[in-house]
Amino acid sequence: MDDKSPYVIDLHGLDLYYGDQPVLTEINFKLAKSEFAYLVGFTGSGKSTFLRCLYGAQPIKRGSAIVTGIDLKRLKSSELHLYRRKIGMVFQDFKLLPDMTSAQNLEFVLRATAYPKKQRKSRIKEVLQWVGLEHKENSYPSLMSGGEQQRLAIARAILNDPALIIADEPTGNLDPFMTDEIMYLFSRLNKEKGTAILLATHDYRVLDKFPARVVKLEGGVLKNEY
Repeated sequence: MDDKSPYVIDLHGLDLYYGDQPVLTEINFKLAKSEFAYLVGFTGSGKSTFLRCLYGAQPIKRGSAIVTGIDLKRLKSSELHLYRRKIGMVFQDFKLLPDMTSAQNLEFVLRATAYPKKQRKSRIKEVLQWVGLEHKENSYPSLMSGGEQQRLAIARAILNDPALIIADEPTGNLDPFMTDEIMYLFSRLNKEKGTAILLATHDYRVLDKFPARVVKLEGGVLKNEY
């Protein structure tokens, strides 16, 4: 797959293992550019293994996995940081650096990805404004609500304008009001910026309120639900 492909994720005949035990088998999945899809499944269904594969942290024993034009099966560890610049990750537990302010958390990522130094300050202001945190630039994560921390995590994920956002239970620690705020941001990101999003969730209320394609992991296989 290259940049002309209509798919940002293209998996074919993929087998994933935990040690010597197969977790997922014969996975075939495509996510089009600018598409939004939910990933659902019971605890232990293999969602975490599946997402680790897409993040480049899970060995591929059989099949192919092309994500943002990169062949993950052939990806070298020395190239992993280059691949991760092309995707954004959002986690349930935020994974923010507690001893850094909001702006410093974002600056850390921009430095790590070699973002042009002269453009960093304006980029930080831009993404903070986009997620509604322009007034929290100098705040530490511990002084922010869960919803604010997740908005900061989304700001971090979009710093490099990724073609794909992978979100792992991003509303799992939030109340319904905050959940709706975060889901609205993901919806905006998809519709306004054309960013493809694969979002793992166990909250079926979200599926009803923010409808999109749903795929389900069950019995070691991936099924299209609706």
